Amino acid sequence: MRILTYEATAADEGRAVRSVVPRRFSLGQHAFRRLKVLGAIHVGGVPVRADYVLHAGDMIEVHLPDDMATQVQTDSAVLTPALTPSHIRYMDEDILIVSKGAPLPTLPARHIVSGTLREQVIAMLGADPASFVYHPVNRLDKGTSGLLCIARHAHAQRLLTQQLHTGGFIREYLAVTEGIPREMQGVIDAPIARLGTGAQRAVREDGQRAVTHYRVERASGSRALLRLRLETGRTHQIRVHLKHIGCPIAGDYLYGAELESLHGRFALHSASIRLTQPITGARIVLDEPLPEEMEALL
Repeated sequence: MRILTYEATAADEGRAVRSVVPRRFSLGQHAFRRLKVLGAIHVGGVPVRADYVLHAGDMIEVHLPDDMATQVQTDSAVLTPALTPSHIRYMDEDILIVSKGAPLPTLPARHIVSGTLREQVIAMLGADPASFVYHPVNRLDKGTSGLLCIARHAHAQRLLTQQLHTGGFIREYLAVTEGIPREMQGVIDAPIARLGTGAQRAVREDGQRAVTHYRVERASGSRALLRLRLETGRTHQIRVHLKHIGCPIAGDYLYGAELESLHGRFALHSASIRLTQPITGARIVLDEPLPEEMEALL
């Protein structure tokens, strides 16, 4: 029997086994269900249920039966569909704008070395991984879908970075929240600071200034659809600000509560980009409709 291991990170804090294990071990739904029935998923050496909530540092073991051990690398389901030409919203010699799926990391990180948007872009373009230039300008969290701009050379990246947080580069997001803001539109001006050494942030007086503009587009039951525009670009800014006003993003496992129906993502979507092409000066305006899984929440 082969045993696969993985140590839960700060990004996994508060998430259920059912959302972490299939993604981390590239398991299809059928394989994951079978492992659950067999009691083959252990945390700290003890079999656990699929709804077991993980903490950073938990050691996860997946005990693969012999007939699954040879299949796990070749017969696994891909949680986020591979990038195809239909995901390209704009491309020229200087920039590339894609519609990113979720959950999908934008970049490799300390605990994520493969399965990123960078790899999907390289595969789709047929580029050489060793020489491919990949500079995401507006970075999106793994659980956020939607429009993302990539500079194709360092000069374009520098010019686009100068546009960020100005009228030259406007980003708008759509979010489904648990709870409805008291005011139908407003500005959240609240400083954000990092909590310890983990991934979480919070509104604190000693944090960096962060400003988010919002407008309620519609409400349904106890949920609302908000359109948001960033004036600053702090890590997790929208997620932290919406939690701060008592309306966390639906499915946000770090700042709210995970939703199984969202399959590892949360209800935040990069819906609009308006920018100036850094070399030609042409104005680029793109909009991306709300994903079906977010619409279903309303």
